[in-house]
Amino acid sequence: MILPEDRWWAAEPKWRAAEEYGFDHAWTYDHLGWRSLVDGPWFSAVPTLTAAAMVTSRIGLGTFVASPVARHPVPFARELITLDDVSDGRFVLGVGAGVEHERYDVQVLDGPRLTNRQRVDRFTEFAEALDGLLMTDRFDYSGEYFTAVGARNLPGTVQRPRLPFVVAANGPRTMTLAARFGAGWVTTGRGGTTPDEWWQGVADLVKVFDQRLEDAGRDGSTMQRYLSLDASPTYSLSSVAVFREGVERAYALGFTDVISHWPRSSGPYEGHESVLEQVVDSVLPELPEK
Repeated sequence: MILPEDRWWAAEPKWRAAEEYGFDHAWTYDHLGWRSLVDGPWFSAVPTLTAAAMVTSRIGLGTFVASPVARHPVPFARELITLDDVSDGRFVLGVGAGVEHERYDVQVLDGPRLTNRQRVDRFTEFAEALDGLLMTDRFDYSGEYFTAVGARNLPGTVQRPRLPFVVAANGPRTMTLAARFGAGWVTTGRGGTTPDEWWQGVADLVKVFDQRLEDAGRDGSTMQRYLSLDASPTYSLSSVAVFREGVERAYALGFTDVISHWPRSSGPYEGHESVLEQVVDSVLPELPEK
């Protein structure tokens, strides 16, 4: 995960390095601002990923995660089609219900204060509309939150039938959406004051998601499962040992992929790039090839 906070002269080497190090995918946040970093520099996700696509050739690129808080599915679908084209089919759409009402994205737009049920209702429409917009030309959609009338999508996405969705889901209804629309599921767990509490919460969510897949008639072996390691109380790149343990525990729970934040000099995800380099040298070679 590379936060969109650096000017491109400083950000470009990170995106290049992520590919050169051999990582499978690289992500960035899709927010108007984020928590304590809202008072500092911040750049938009889609242009950042477009620029990253131009300086890489193999690595997958994705949003973590796009939401209906600040996006309408019709113009967003156009951006996604463009980004998928520029990246030659390497883009993955991480998508979620959106942040709770006290966060900056809603505040700056003076958006409605929705209940959890309403947020999931809106997210359901967002996912349904994007699914249709990316696969169907002259698409119509009518919902409580979003409308489209004869929306065009030519030339469509490079990836067929559309680019993959990785659905962020920690609750039963959003997990149902992940089982319905997702090529992948991503979770941050249920919280916890200690790493062991957090891992237990993750294990509980895995059981719920397995049931949602079964209910939807989905083959769980075809679903990518992503775990955001840094939702744990311990930063995953605080040491090589912590990262290795995180990967091992995630894989034991059936996760196919883990996500970790590029070390920052201070504040959230504070760490040293030397640890990242040690992980690349000593842990990545141990992982099974996909």
